[in-house]
Amino acid sequence: MTDASPIAAVPSAARMPRPAALARWLWAVALLVIIVVAIGGITRLTESGLSITEWRPVSGVMPPLNEADWVVEFEKYKQIPEYKEINAGMSLAAFKAIFFWEWLHRILGRLVGMALVVPLVWFAWRRAIPAGYTPRLLALAALVGLQGAIGWWMVASGLEYRTDVSHFRLATHLLTALFLLAGLVWTARDLEALAREPAARPAGLGGAAIGLIGVLFVQLLLGAWVAGLNAGFVASSWPLMNDHFVPAGIDWTRGAWMALTNDPFLIHFLHRWWSWCASLALLMLARSLWRRGAAVEAWLLVAVVLAQMLLGILTVVTGVSMWIAVLHQVVGAILVAVTAAGLHRLGRRNV
Repeated sequence: MTDASPIAAVPSAARMPRPAALARWLWAVALLVIIVVAIGGITRLTESGLSITEWRPVSGVMPPLNEADWVVEFEKYKQIPEYKEINAGMSLAAFKAIFFWEWLHRILGRLVGMALVVPLVWFAWRRAIPAGYTPRLLALAALVGLQGAIGWWMVASGLEYRTDVSHFRLATHLLTALFLLAGLVWTARDLEALAREPAARPAGLGGAAIGLIGVLFVQLLLGAWVAGLNAGFVASSWPLMNDHFVPAGIDWTRGAWMALTNDPFLIHFLHRWWSWCASLALLMLARSLWRRGAAVEAWLLVAVVLAQMLLGILTVVTGVSMWIAVLHQVVGAILVAVTAAGLHRLGRRNV
């Protein structure tokens, strides 16, 4: 009898694991994530994030197609506090502009999901996924779905009582995207190592690497809070903040914890000075990579760290120029990817 099952219909040569192909696929998805982070930055800086007041995963793919549909969407926007308290009197043309960025951000988020799920199903059907990697790839795909849910949870925080989204939820949304990016890079590098050496094992994380991740996490969290609180606007000078090392506008009246987590002056101050701690830790990683013989990774990490520091300073002194601020966020995402690649290089058991 002839075995007519779908798996048997796939030629045996096509059912061989293809780690190199999977690695190229994950690098492409990682690039898409960086693009989404860039559009997310534009969405935030143009105050576009609350322009779409509903979460429609399927029907929301299509934007309004005629003037009547645009009027309907605009009327929904007019019901939320942001319009009533900040944008009252906005024209329909201005609404269309902010709607575009939020719509594009959501569409690209869906594209990332499709870019992960569809090839994953294809590779699984072709039995091209190496042993042990299916759970990790499924987790990455699930993380994209979670990110979509977090995105709506973030937007919902600004629809009833606030004129913007919660900076805590915004930070969760951004950090989840960066965690996804790091996971894509790490898995791609594992698969590249496997393609070169079939006996290669996944890289591991040592104590020093975990410590560096903690330092970088704090900096990324502070950066997300700066964005969510518009804290970049509280000072436009560097290195002093409005002629003071410690800014004078910090509100301590509600306690140290409230100031630490909600005061824009203090969070801006912490973000600009903790960056030196993060940079030092990353430069130490670059030195370790150099000593390990990974000169390319070392120099790339140094270049990205210096670029990010310069862009941070320029963001401040230009009064948060939109395109410089967006580039600062994009280079921050690239820094996460480069750091993940560098830590992976140090964590490889088979070199």
